[in-house]
Amino acid sequence: MPSSLPPASLSQPYCEVSALDAGFIDLPDAMFITTGKPNEKTKVPSLAFLLTNTSSKKQVLFDLGIRKDWETGYPPATVDWINNVYNTQIPQDVVDSLAEGNLSPSDIEAVILSHVHWDHTGDPSAFTKATFLVGGETETLLRTGYPINPDSLFAHDLIPPHRTQLLKTDSWGPVGPFPRAFDYWGDGSLYIVDAPGHLAGHVNVLARTSADGGWIYLAADSAHFLTLLTGEAEVTVGHAAHGPHGCAHIDKELADLHLSRIREIGKLPKVRVLISHDAQWYKENRNNGAFWPGHIPSL
Repeated sequence: MPSSLPPASLSQPYCEVSALDAGFIDLPDAMFITTGKPNEKTKVPSLAFLLTNTSSKKQVLFDLGIRKDWETGYPPATVDWINNVYNTQIPQDVVDSLAEGNLSPSDIEAVILSHVHWDHTGDPSAFTKATFLVGGETETLLRTGYPINPDSLFAHDLIPPHRTQLLKTDSWGPVGPFPRAFDYWGDGSLYIVDAPGHLAGHVNVLARTSADGGWIYLAADSAHFLTLLTGEAEVTVGHAAHGPHGCAHIDKELADLHLSRIREIGKLPKVRVLISHDAQWYKENRNNGAFWPGHIPSL
């Protein structure tokens, strides 16, 4: 049986979760899924999410999508990677999307970055008051980032060190099927979940979306295509475009184990699982109130 999730307390706070437009990528299918055909590409969103605590009204972002000035704002190695592999479009970024509901970056308490790949980090410099939360192992990528290492895909100064919290996941306890999670506000409304396998420091978010048992699991890049969650496809290995790993994940075994736990939580009633690049979900929900200033309905 799937593991249970924490029960609600009296007057249980929860989160209103709003999707945010933050750019698009043309993903080469064969790079990511074994069922992908050569030369076929899928246009996918790079989603970000706004989470609002219904009790305190505090607001955090999960990921920042793609930055509009990517040709100059990312390290040269990343720009080359985008030009050679992906077609990217950013009709509006996270800041534009927040403005649609009269929010500015200065209103945001914290930014949780699932990881520091370019299509999730946006432009952190816009968020001058926010605390940045990243998996602790992220520091190993930024320590020798660009320009210290001119070939690095990650900028050394990506996030402000004096407003960054490195999350020490080894001290966390379990939630549901996941062995390590952190109750962010301490009220059972929002958990940051250790999500190993994709990239050093990769984390997911589990948010309570109602006081009577609704939840959403934001899986980031734990899977790039929905068919990986359903078991209709497996992760491609040996693809040259992924560099030395030959895979979308730096540790496929850990990524597969984590994916199995996501499948487990997805079997629970009233739990919605959403990945950052879900083209099908985007198509079905872009115009039905799930995007800020609306919010994703609770199950």
